[in-house]
Amino acid sequence: MEANASHQMAIDLLMCHLGISEEEAAAQLGLEDRAQLQQQQIADVQAAFMGLEENN
Repeated sequence: MEANASHQMAIDLLMCHLGISEEEAAAQLGLEDRAQLQQQQIADVQAAFMGLEENN
């Protein structure tokens, strides 16, 4: 969890100072998989809120 906080701070700094997206910042830090995972998690939460997620 602590590592995620450190990465998020670095991502935020890159986004702010370079004016790039979160995905681009994560890629600059070598964290492409993390950015993709975050996007999937966001999509999952949005789907759940909209009632589109299937319960298995």
